[in-house]
Amino acid sequence: MSKNLSELSGRKGLANNLFEKIGDAATEFGTPSAESLEKLANEFLIGKANTYGTASFYDFTKEENKGKKVYVCNGSACVCAGKQDKVKLLLEKHFDTNEIGHMTCLGRCYENAAFNYNGTNYSGNDITGIKDIIDSHKTISSAKYNVKATTELLTAPFDGFEKHYSLLKTALKKSPVELLHEIKKSNIRGRGGAGFPMAFKWEACKHEKSDTKFIICNADEGDPGAYSDRYLLEERPHSVLFGMMMAGYITGAEWGVLYIRAEYPEAVTIVQNAIDELRANKLLGKNINKSHFNFDFKIIKAQGAYICGEETALINSIEGQRPEVRTRPPFPTQQGLFNKPTIVNNVETLAAVYGILKNGGDAYAKLGTEKSKGTKLVCLDSFFNHPGIYEVEMGTPLAKVVNELGGGFKTSVKAMQIGGPLGGIVPVEKINDLSIDFESFAQNGFLLGHASIICIPTDFSMMKYIEHLFDFASYESCGKCFPCRLGTKRGHELATKALNENYKIDRTLFNDLLNTLQQGSLCAHGGGIPLPVKNVLQYFDKELKPFFN
Repeated sequence: MSKNLSELSGRKGLANNLFEKIGDAATEFGTPSAESLEKLANEFLIGKANTYGTASFYDFTKEENKGKKVYVCNGSACVCAGKQDKVKLLLEKHFDTNEIGHMTCLGRCYENAAFNYNGTNYSGNDITGIKDIIDSHKTISSAKYNVKATTELLTAPFDGFEKHYSLLKTALKKSPVELLHEIKKSNIRGRGGAGFPMAFKWEACKHEKSDTKFIICNADEGDPGAYSDRYLLEERPHSVLFGMMMAGYITGAEWGVLYIRAEYPEAVTIVQNAIDELRANKLLGKNINKSHFNFDFKIIKAQGAYICGEETALINSIEGQRPEVRTRPPFPTQQGLFNKPTIVNNVETLAAVYGILKNGGDAYAKLGTEKSKGTKLVCLDSFFNHPGIYEVEMGTPLAKVVNELGGGFKTSVKAMQIGGPLGGIVPVEKINDLSIDFESFAQNGFLLGHASIICIPTDFSMMKYIEHLFDFASYESCGKCFPCRLGTKRGHELATKALNENYKIDRTLFNDLLNTLQQGSLCAHGGGIPLPVKNVLQYFDKELKPFFN
């Protein structure tokens, strides 16, 4: 049935997009009316149950969002920093409790105290000026963070529009096969977490026969602690757009779709301005630079759903369906958006293409380790003396990142969650054993992922952190498979009961639950959440003993 819905949703192409219209219908009151959903169902011939099912899923279109005026960040970095209760108390002086919602995460992990009001993000000391923000609609947000590099590629200064896109004009004189060969030589692996070789994905899509193909930039990977995507979208948008155009040229796609997080409202405006600049310079549309290459962009504004970081859920979302994970095969390169061959890459992966083609695939492959090439953006949270984004060569010792670049910790820290909510929890005594690359983390039982680092302070209960992880995982589950939908909720219930009642968790039962999630879940959401929990059980057994039989 979902394939039929894909076809129906795609009848009008990207310009007349169902998901976008559902979001527009929610703008005034925070949720679409029943009448507007019925009208859209009739327009797209998909049935009222489908439009309602979609609208009821997302944070910013569901009925519970009605009347919300301000949102507090409840991402892991803000939770560990312990500042959000104060933020909410100060907001409650100006808003009713039912007017305050939540967002996860606002990408302000370097200073916390994050909230969103009137389509703008704020953090740090901004909350102390909330009255001025409300009264005069000031945008006083600091939004500043350190950006430094030991190896400068992604963070290299922007060359300027003309020089930047002279590389595009040069590339369009080469064959797609020649350009793909450079990507292959670089051995770049996807930066979204899975580390899948980018050239393999592009080549698979290139070989598919279809009149229509799509390139999707997955800018909805909302791992709490990771704000590198936000940095690239807001500070290096032309690097991302260049990467998408090269993907289109190599694979034969004519559309680039940027699916940008609702939690990054400023990024939408900045990227759209960059697209407009391309159009003004006649580098979009038909026969770009007389190369017979046709390409254009479409921004889709997400509506708040962590699961859309999973590529097939994201594709369903763009189509206006509930963002449930698809079974594979077929893979998106075979049958993706509107059932057409589709590439989905994350922001950092696409942004790396400029440096690869500028300097050559061999030069890129000389950076990093044998299996993890190039550079990586690492995000440090507010517990570091020097929080911010650091671009380092793959293989850089974690100790160098923590102690030299980050300047060590401001206060006592016992563990770090690296790689988002599905990433491993690394006790501080393991810092010297790890380096920033996929293999080092995997061999030690962790996950590099986005390489975001969230610190867990010494006085923060690890049982409370387990509850927080399960709460997040159950809330954000797409609900398609039983192990994830039920298992994450059972995990949250067990952790909550152990914390608040005189109840001890049966360790055998708990391990069975984790193994069922890991082995039975359809995607990495349910399958990944056991990793950090198992890390806690392994390294903090003494602290957890009061909660287990």
